[in-house]
Amino acid sequence: MLSRLASQRLIEVRQAFRLSSQVYRSFSTALNYHIDGPDNNPDLPWEFSEANKAKVKGILSHYPSNYKQSAVIPLLDLAQQQHGGWLPVSAMNAVAKVVGAAPIRVYEVATFYSMFNRSKVGKYHLLVCGTTPCMICGSREIEGAVLKHLGAERNEVTKDGLFSVGEMECMGCFVNAPMIAVADYTNGSEGYMYNYYEDVTTQRVVEIVEMLRKGEKPPVGTQNPKRIMSGPEGGNTTLLSDPKPPPCRDLDAC
Repeated sequence: MLSRLASQRLIEVRQAFRLSSQVYRSFSTALNYHIDGPDNNPDLPWEFSEANKAKVKGILSHYPSNYKQSAVIPLLDLAQQQHGGWLPVSAMNAVAKVVGAAPIRVYEVATFYSMFNRSKVGKYHLLVCGTTPCMICGSREIEGAVLKHLGAERNEVTKDGLFSVGEMECMGCFVNAPMIAVADYTNGSEGYMYNYYEDVTTQRVVEIVEMLRKGEKPPVGTQNPKRIMSGPEGGNTTLLSDPKPPPCRDLDAC
């Protein structure tokens, strides 16, 4: 009897893991493949504007002529700014032509870095940190609350064009997990900026969305009123004074 129950439980666990892996694999794969569409296919003409062609020359001037491929990242960023905050495949092909690389080399860069958007995004592109510490602290719940509130799916732009939600890996502030970044394109793609909101909760992230909808500027950094930046709640309990100099060195003589 017990062995039968254990066997059944093992089957259920395996099925759960198989289902979850399929779901997250679909999220991951969506970041790495391209399907031609009417507004995103290699047959659509794309080139840098006259103003940006001068910037292209400036960017290339930072690198030796035989290392032009090193300019792929800043050129992709420039192309994304020109194209309204996202990169169609024809723009990537244009960058590949500029640096003299095979298009696949540019695709590899564009699919690796999460700051490059390969589909249309909203004026506010919300990126939820998906790295392990943030996931442990509830980033999936944060994402779920945002998507439910907006009535949208991941990487889908809301009907009013204001919001889209994606994922970013490692925002470099695990001590304040979970956190989100908001790419703000309200001043145009050339004047975009990233704002980071830390220690968010399912309630606070919805409040941030509504503040952005009203054109307000939510305070960046930790959203926990009991913390100052990355300090502990209630203030520091250690390192309350200047550190003592090491006894083995005369710092005044330096």
